[in-house]
This record gives sequence, structure tokens and C-alpha cells, in this order.
Amino acid sequence: MLKAKLHQDIKEALKSGNANKRMVLGLVLSSVKSRELEKRAKLSKSESDGARLEEASQLSEEEIIEVLSSEIKKRKDSIEQYEKGNRSDLAEKEKKEMEILMVYMPEQMSEEAVREEVKRVIATVGAGGIKDMGKVIGAVMARVKGKADGTFVSKVVKEELSK
Repeated sequence: MLKAKLHQDIKEALKSGNANKRMVLGLVLSSVKSRELEKRAKLSKSESDGARLEEASQLSEEEIIEVLSSEIKKRKDSIEQYEKGNRSDLAEKEKKEMEILMVYMPEQMSEEAVREEVKRVIATVGAGGIKDMGKVIGAVMARVKGKADGTFVSKVVKEELSK
């Protein structure tokens, strides 16, 4: 469904002459296709039926959200670098691209919601301190995948485990 929405929106961007949106969505769809080809290559070793292989190599909604998250993270990193280099023009361009991509992401969790989830996971896994940070982050990210930024989750986990 998300992939179909991306295809539909790229067609609309072409018709309306929105070159920036078309370019950003084109890059995302290219990344999705690349991930599907990787998945197909792995599956082709165990599956010989072409139709089943084609169907199995399609990305799930969650996998497409992972691709979108990756693209957003790239832009955040670029914005940071451009701002350090006093290139506000390029940083602004990356921000606009990121805004286009954020439309396709699930609603992001608030800081309070992330903090509550972290506290629940800490209690569940019995984390006793900063040494359990990896275990807690892994469990939290499995629950909030696509709904919260990994860097932010890491920061909250560190804060909560340091208390």
C-alpha cells in the first residue's frame, strides 16, 4: 500500500511539475527496488518458482518504512554537515527533502511516550545500569520501529539507565 502511494505521488509530482518531489520519491523508489533485488537474490537460492520468488521478494510495509527511515537519516546527517560548513542553502534543500519523506512515515511518538516505553522495557528486561544499554535499546527499537528516531531512543535509554 505504501509503495503504491509512493508510485501514485511520483506520478502526481510529474504531472504538477514538482521536480524536487519527483526526484526525492524517485530516489526512495530506487532504494526500495534495490532492497527488493537484494532480497530476491537471497531468496533465489532456496526458491525456484518465479512467481513465488517475485511475490516473496516484495518489501513489506515495515521494510519500506526502514528504507524511508534510512533516507531521512541520510538527510539529517547532511543537514548537520552543511550547517557546520555554513552552507545554509544546501541544508535548507535537505530539510525540504526530509519534509517530503516524513509524510510517508508513521506518526512519530512523543518524548513522553518514548520515555514510558523505555521505562517499561527496563522493568521487563531487568536492566540494572548502563551496561544493559544495548539490550534495552534493542528491545525498545523493536517496539517503536519507524515511530521514533534511534538516536533519540538511545539518548532516552542512557538518561533512564543513569538514574
